[in-house]
Amino acid sequence: MKGIFYLLFLSVLICRTASCETINSPDSGEMSLLAINVGKADCLLLRSGDSAYLIDTGTKKMADQVLEVLDSCGVDHLNGIILTHTHDDHTGGLKKIIESGIPVDAVYSSAYYVLKKEEGKHPVEKALKKTDMTVVWLKAGDEIMLDGGRLTVLGPVEKSDVENNNSLALLAEGGGGSMLLTGDMEFPEEQTLLQAGLLSPVNVIKIGNHGEGDATSEALIAAVTPSLAVISTNTKEEPDTPDPRVMKLLERNQISVVQTQETDTGVLITIKDGEVTTEYE
Repeated sequence: MKGIFYLLFLSVLICRTASCETINSPDSGEMSLLAINVGKADCLLLRSGDSAYLIDTGTKKMADQVLEVLDSCGVDHLNGIILTHTHDDHTGGLKKIIESGIPVDAVYSSAYYVLKKEEGKHPVEKALKKTDMTVVWLKAGDEIMLDGGRLTVLGPVEKSDVENNNSLALLAEGGGGSMLLTGDMEFPEEQTLLQAGLLSPVNVIKIGNHGEGDATSEALIAAVTPSLAVISTNTKEEPDTPDPRVMKLLERNQISVVQTQETDTGVLITIKDGEVTTEYE
């Protein structure tokens, strides 16, 4: 199966071997997403022109890895850190990144959330406790302007008792194309977005919930029709990811697939003039 996807990947996309030097000074007419290898967790570096946003921060134990990647990519300032939801594999690295000295203009998180009873306080608020920063709470319809692009919050459109379904679903537009970034969104949140008519074709999708079988429905793929899917996971840590059903669905729809676990640093996806290219870092 892996060989099939690799051949499909080569036939559809331009693949190059490169270092982070390629995104030290991104062109204003392009948008890039570096899906960092943080194991079975999420951490995405989104750049457009002079804008740089970190979407999720991986686990606490992977924070040093994230900081090394930011440094190697020449990122010495973040316009914002966006936390899709409260789970540790998305928020765990926040405190260390904030305390690293990298200037961060704002920290964002979903306005809808469910906390573990024993915590009682939002993990983002806890991470910012010793700073003068406050959380910017995002809801569907909110926009964050990028240099040469835009981030639009598509969901969640309602609160769920399941925290994964409170994940921010973000539409990133720039470079003449678009990406759908889904956090850990599962079937129920997918359905609410579909019913609300909020989903449209994109070039790239970040597969929800690390490729588990409770996410990425046929209806979602039919609505967004991406040419490329990126999965952030580690099969050794989470053996049921990526789920065979999800992989077969993507193959059936002739969607190329890249996985963070197949890389040392991560997968760099660039959209320029509407064309998508990828590089293993």
